[in-house]
Amino acid sequence: HLPTMSKTSLLRRDDSESNSLDDGSKSVSESSSNTSSEGVHPAEEANRLSMMQTLVHLLKCNIGTGLLGLPMAMKNAGILVGPLSLLVIGIITVHCMVILVNCANHLSHRLQKSFVNYGEAMMYSLETCPNAWLRTHSVWGRYTVSFLLIVTQLGFCSVYFMFMADNLQQIVEEAHVTSNTCQPRKMLVLTPILDIRFYMLTILPFLVLLVFIQNLNVLSVFSTLANITTLGSMILIFEYIMQEIPDPGNLPLMASWENFLLFFGTAVFTFEGVGMVLPLQNQMKHPQQFSLVLYLGMSLVIILFICMGSFGYMKFGSKTQATLSNNSGSCRLYQSVKLMYSIGIFFTYALQFHVPAEIIIPFVVSQVSESWTLFADLSVRTALVCVTCVSAIIIPRLELIISLMSSVSSSALALIIPPLLELITFYPEDMSCVTIAKDIMISIVGLLGCVFGTYQALYELIHPYNHSIGNSTDVHA
Repeated sequence: HLPTMSKTSLLRRDDSESNSLDDGSKSVSESSSNTSSEGVHPAEEANRLSMMQTLVHLLKCNIGTGLLGLPMAMKNAGILVGPLSLLVIGIITVHCMVILVNCANHLSHRLQKSFVNYGEAMMYSLETCPNAWLRTHSVWGRYTVSFLLIVTQLGFCSVYFMFMADNLQQIVEEAHVTSNTCQPRKMLVLTPILDIRFYMLTILPFLVLLVFIQNLNVLSVFSTLANITTLGSMILIFEYIMQEIPDPGNLPLMASWENFLLFFGTAVFTFEGVGMVLPLQNQMKHPQQFSLVLYLGMSLVIILFICMGSFGYMKFGSKTQATLSNNSGSCRLYQSVKLMYSIGIFFTYALQFHVPAEIIIPFVVSQVSESWTLFADLSVRTALVCVTCVSAIIIPRLELIISLMSSVSSSALALIIPPLLELITFYPEDMSCVTIAKDIMISIVGLLGCVFGTYQALYELIHPYNHSIGNSTDVHA
């Protein structure tokens, strides 16, 4: 998800930040890459990103576990409605990214700053809005964005827990039936040896040790390994789903509206890169070229998402599960794919974890004496990892975790806040009625998706037997 090169520059914290919640909210994903108002040092200039590097990083930021859940999303929307809706959501999401970039650039120029992050953009725009109450409480704009980033990133980590445990259970418990010849998973009738929660608890101590690594240069090495394994497994998965695709004529063109709400959450979750848009622009050698990179990169992402979701659903039809890895064959090749993808996700966990950690830890450390600093730091890291593990254990349905988390926080960061930010930033400068109507409409769509998607995901969690379960544990039953 996060870039392998310039990882340190994208994630490092400014040494001048104070250990308070206000400065702690300048998270790794938001403002760690801020440049000072005095300009960029020559050494830093040499490490800045070219267009091609930025394009690669943008692709990495948006391609993760959500990609493997898209066939299930298509199943929840229908073979016709699904791809069309994903295209529309993709276009709106990209437009909101452009809005975020434009607002940040405008505020930077107005305030004569070299760069403002997502949270700062919200705060500075509120400081100049007509409403006196909002001007007085403008700092809460930044706190709100930081809170949503914490929820989103910890949600990603919870999904990673479930994903890794799911794959580990399949690899271990299907080892005695794995052969060189791939068989459809429907032919396997296995009894679970160990509950999937056991595998989560097995992974827990290793992830705790991993997040103790605070040297980002070391983590960037792991990130390189993660990207290599993820890319290799993605190529093999795509090759697998393109073989012997059945006639899609029997698939429903449109699913029920209840399932479509789950599709909305999964689709929004898949576009994971909104938090990294501004830091990537700030790290470019020529930031004015970022719009071209953004349009090109996100066009490739949308095409990949539609192809993966559509072909995956056509391949497995009604038997489509929460992730493609649950549908893959039982031969050694595709068990290796699961292992490779899980290794990539394992190391990516630490990088995604930096976002909430760097928001929360500075505040906690500021409350204790210097002698307890290290203990407080490690305790917070351990507690946050345990929170993601407990969340995955309590809600052992991957597709509902994705839908619930995305309906609340991801939709707010990607669809609701950017158009509101544009309204607040440019309204004093005579915005056109068309732009105002467009921003209000996008925010309403995001809000409705947030409300109804959250309701439907919670309903599914409360009534788990009303619909078929997508997790691999049920395939084994």
